[in-house]
Amino acid sequence: MPDGAVLVHNATSMPPRLILAFSLSLILHLAVPLWDALEFAAPTIPSPPLRAELRPPRKPLVADHEPLLKNTLAPEPARPETKTPPAVVNHKTSSSVTKATPKSVVAAAQRKLSEHLFYPIEAKALGLEGEVRLLLILEDDGRIADVSIAASSGHPVLDKAAIRAAYAMGRADGARSREFILPVVFRLQ
Repeated sequence: MPDGAVLVHNATSMPPRLILAFSLSLILHLAVPLWDALEFAAPTIPSPPLRAELRPPRKPLVADHEPLLKNTLAPEPARPETKTPPAVVNHKTSSSVTKATPKSVVAAAQRKLSEHLFYPIEAKALGLEGEVRLLLILEDDGRIADVSIAASSGHPVLDKAAIRAAYAMGRADGARSREFILPVVFRLQ
């Protein structure tokens, strides 16, 4: 090319690949709105209306005369006495036998537990209340060896708070038996 010559490109000629890409793009951009228009034009089948039924309640799993939760704090009703020979107790194994825990021991344990018991914030927010009955297993010196739930409050958050507080107590002084039931009551005021 001579100096100063300008190369002029012919504007009317496009490479075939560019023409193909442009036409495919145009087809796609026109096909999407056309597809949506055809989809809305198709008749829609209405869904069937909702139906609700009331059914009679199921029969309870527990007989009505049996209490679901036994009250272990209330004294048992008097039974007619029958003459039975006194039981022979082996003093070597008597420490492992569960004896009735006096109310004073339970009250003392509840006072000590109250120092460590905190009402969970989420339970307060939801207005949860209940009574947890804990089974405390004690060492010979009164230290708490294990804590388990004898009767749940129905709310796991309250059950866990009671178990944490029982372990935090450390020991239950004055207990004559190696295990006893400790009621823990959660009430909002």
